[in-house]
Amino acid sequence: MSRLKLGVLGSGAGSNMQSIVDAIDRGELDAEIRIVLADVPDAKILERAKRHGIPCAYLDCAPFRTKLEGPAEDRCIELLKGAGVDTVVLAGFMRIVKPKLLAAFPDRVVNIHPALLPAFPGVHSWTQALDYGCKVAGVTVHFVDAGTDSGPIIVQKCVPVEENDTPESLHARIQVQEHLAYPEALRIIAKGDFRIEGRRVRIG
Repeated sequence: MSRLKLGVLGSGAGSNMQSIVDAIDRGELDAEIRIVLADVPDAKILERAKRHGIPCAYLDCAPFRTKLEGPAEDRCIELLKGAGVDTVVLAGFMRIVKPKLLAAFPDRVVNIHPALLPAFPGVHSWTQALDYGCKVAGVTVHFVDAGTDSGPIIVQKCVPVEENDTPESLHARIQVQEHLAYPEALRIIAKGDFRIEGRRVRIG
């Protein structure tokens, strides 16, 4: 077991990062967040980082709109390595990460997705689940590979879909489970009590 040295990439409010900070503060996760990077200059995740005294920076990803590539990817790797990061956490990071970042942190880039993958990859997955008529939705924490929301699964949690759900109400219940699932997955990684075999993450 070793303390995780986390680098967090985000684009929005940072509620999943907050759940990780809270788990660390409660002594439930042996980790420290070394740096937070955001591709949106006024993202609230940067405000959260500053409140907790965590080093943070804006990562200008122009001219690309949906991916982390080119000079921005190089800068991202430089900042993460410079901060001593060993595990990269994607917390609402709305960009596709590319092979260079994955190669810099092999099997140590983790993402959370608000669906029970492989169902409903991509954006607004809770709305996709509702429109499809699903009885169960959920959340997945997975290692990142070269695909989109396709890497080996570490943790999944289910959320029932209620008859009167709206996209907003379902998303809110999914987020509650997200904030439990991410620290749980990172605890598994911190303990080192897992192995990746093809698509399977075998725990214990």
